[in-house]
Amino acid sequence: MQQELQARLHEVERLRTEQVERARYAADLAQRRYMRVDPDNRLVADTLEADWNQKLRALEEAQLEYQQQHQKDSMTVEEELRRRLHTLATDFPRLWRDPNTPDRERKRLAHLLLQDVTLIKREQLLIHIRFPGGATRTLELPGPRRVTVTPRSVITEVDRLLDDHSPEAIANILNARGSVSGYGKPFTGRMINRVKVKYGLKSRFERLQKEC
Repeated sequence: MQQELQARLHEVERLRTEQVERARYAADLAQRRYMRVDPDNRLVADTLEADWNQKLRALEEAQLEYQQQHQKDSMTVEEELRRRLHTLATDFPRLWRDPNTPDRERKRLAHLLLQDVTLIKREQLLIHIRFPGGATRTLELPGPRRVTVTPRSVITEVDRLLDDHSPEAIANILNARGSVSGYGKPFTGRMINRVKVKYGLKSRFERLQKEC
C-alpha cells in the first residue's frame, strides 16, 4: 500500500520536475540570447531583455507551484495512507478469519501492518513486534507444550493388566503403585484407553473373545 502511494507520488513529482527544468532551460536560453545581442541595438536588446524577464518569472512560478504541489501531495498521500490503514485495521480481523482469504493475502496483510517479529523461546514464548513508524509491542504466551511419552514399563504393565482388568481398574492399580503418566499426573480410565489405542494394545473384551 505505501509503496503504491509512493510510486504515484514519484511519478507526479517527476512530471513537475520536468516542467521546472523546461522553464529553467527557456530562461537560460533567453539569457544567452540577450547576452549575445549588440548593446548598440537597443530595440532588439530591450525585446530580448523583456523576454528574458518573462522567462525568469515563468521559472519562479513553476518553482513555486512545484513546492506548493509537493507539500500538498505529501499531505494528500499521508492522509490517504492513514485512511487506508484505518480501513485495513478495521477490516483486518474479518479478512484474516475469512476462510476465502488465501494465505498469500494473509502474508500481505501481515507485511503491511508489521515491520518485523522476533520470537524468543524460554519457559514462556516472547514475541517482540515492531510496527511501521517505530512502535513496538511485546506479547508473552505459554511456551510450547513438551512432548509427553508414556514410559515403556508402564505400557508393558498396562498390556499385562488388560488380561484381567478394565481400564478404570488398571488406573487404580497403577496409581496405588505410585506410577505416573507421561504428563506426570495420576492415571485415569480414559488415559488408559488412550494408551491402549495409541500403542495398539488389545482391549480386555478382545482378549476374552480370543480365549473363547
